Amino acid sequence: MSETDKLRIDKWLWFARVVKTRTAAAGLCEDGSVRLNGQRVEQAHKSVRVGDVLTIGLNGRVKVLKVLALAERRGPYSVAQHLYEDQSPEPPRVELPSPVAERDEGAGRPTKAERRAIDRFRGGEG
Repeated sequence: MSETDKLRIDKWLWFARVVKTRTAAAGLCEDGSVRLNGQRVEQAHKSVRVGDVLTIGLNGRVKVLKVLALAERRGPYSVAQHLYEDQSPEPPRVELPSPVAERDEGAGRPTKAERRAIDRFRGGEG
């Protein structure tokens, strides 16, 4: 296997524009936030090859990337997209709480009709 068949993992993360700087990529590896084919990576100099699967914990989400190609330099985002296939799971849907009925200050207590309207708006009986 020749040297062109593999690339340092921190370089690949930077080339693929997963992180903004190579230092940040090395930091991710050393923090243990990166897994290479299921094995935890703790050193930025580990090699990545075509076909490897990277699991990255980034910004509170998990990204699963399959390496499709190795780059020789950091190019534009449109080129970087072709270096990997994103196999990340869909993020869970977050249900937002129902909005709180706000009243103008000094408006006093709502009338019975207003209270019923608020209850209907919140999905209650009324």
